[in-house]
Amino acid sequence: MEIPYTELSAEALTGVIEEFISREGTEYGAREYSMDEKIEQVMRQLAAGEVKIFFDDESQSCNLVRAS
Repeated sequence: MEIPYTELSAEALTGVIEEFISREGTEYGAREYSMDEKIEQVMRQLAAGEVKIFFDDESQSCNLVRAS
C-alpha cells in the first residue's frame, strides 16, 4: 500500500528514511555524504515524486521505491 510521505509526521518520515538508508547501504559516488545530506536527497526525491513510500502489511515494514 502506498503511503503519501505528506501523511507521516516529520519524525516518522525521518525514521523511515534513516532506516532505508542504513539498510540499503547505497553508493553515493566518489564523495562521502553525511546522514543529514542523504536524508535531504531522499526528501527531495519524495517531493519530486521520484520515490514513493510503500508499506507491506504482511511484514509490517516500509520501503522506498523509485517511481516508474
